[in-house]
Amino acid sequence: MNEGLGLRILSEIMAWDDDQARREFSWLRLMSKLKYDGYRDFQAGMRFIESLGTWLQQFDPIERPTAYAFVRQSLIYVGQAEMNRLVEQFYPSVVRERIISMVAAEKGIPRYRVWADSDARDAAGRLRRQTLFMGLSDGARIDGIRHNNVGILTNEQFVLATQLDEDKWQDLIDDLRKDLKDPDAQFRLVYLIDDFVGTGTSFHRWNDKKQKWSGKLSRFKESLENVVGALSAKVLAPDWELCVHHYIATHAGAGEMVRRVDDAKDALKKEGWTETINFSFGTILPPDLPVDKSPMPLEDFIALTQKYYDPKIQTEHTDVGGVEHLGLGYGGCALPLVLEHNTPNNSVAILWAETEGGEATMAMRPLFRRRQRHS
Repeated sequence: MNEGLGLRILSEIMAWDDDQARREFSWLRLMSKLKYDGYRDFQAGMRFIESLGTWLQQFDPIERPTAYAFVRQSLIYVGQAEMNRLVEQFYPSVVRERIISMVAAEKGIPRYRVWADSDARDAAGRLRRQTLFMGLSDGARIDGIRHNNVGILTNEQFVLATQLDEDKWQDLIDDLRKDLKDPDAQFRLVYLIDDFVGTGTSFHRWNDKKQKWSGKLSRFKESLENVVGALSAKVLAPDWELCVHHYIATHAGAGEMVRRVDDAKDALKKEGWTETINFSFGTILPPDLPVDKSPMPLEDFIALTQKYYDPKIQTEHTDVGGVEHLGLGYGGCALPLVLEHNTPNNSVAILWAETEGGEATMAMRPLFRRRQRHS
């Protein structure tokens, strides 16, 4: 749709007078070009202004100013530039710092001496090559990490998933030993990387039905035991450490994820499994970001999340979050958050949910439609 036509239609939907329309058009044009038009999951031929107009029409006219004010004042959109920055900073700010700290501790020298000491410098280079990077989902942006660290990290240190077959593990250890010219070399650091943690349940949770721990961590552990145990070569060093990194985390989710893993220490213990699991985050969102904890008065908007709701968006996957009504999002996280490559289901549902409705339920129209993925 032509931008000018889209803005005129939006003005009619909102019943703006000429002065207000000029002010809002200026803001909408700016934010569309800088951020919102870059959202990956808009339907073909649609951009932010068209999506906003369609989204606003589902509300009663008297409710539309409340919905628009939420977008104008409370919505948090993490664009491609911000995500790229978090990916760029992962190695220098997180991985390299850990390598320096480990080498300094092993050599008994201050951190600032690592690059000045030839033995320590060699040890840091060796440890860097003994680090393996694995993606927990397509949000890990493994290609971005690899691209940003050409000449520092090798292609053979990256894998797109955590569940690998015997041949892949054998290739990884063979390449490591070839590069280090050491027939006994093993990986000492393994990084599991993902884009976002909302509640932390997809990473690690207790499954009441199966009476065991479930999630991405458990699947990685089981895969590691099943495959690596079958290899004649020892892939992981006796003192290997697991590092879990998320580019973005909610304040509650970051704490919960660490707590659950700590609660499962006894269940995780097994020969060959690490005794050390480290957590890091590119950024942790503020604790008052959820709309039900916001210092801004958002009661009227919260009422919309309850009114414009279709129970059809509930599934066996969403039940894991512990909240049946998803008006405030998965796990009741109540986030006003959109990521440029997808909208988390932890965000309020009227941002992302799309249903056809029914006789007793309303159809839900998304502002930033979500691409579903389950764990």
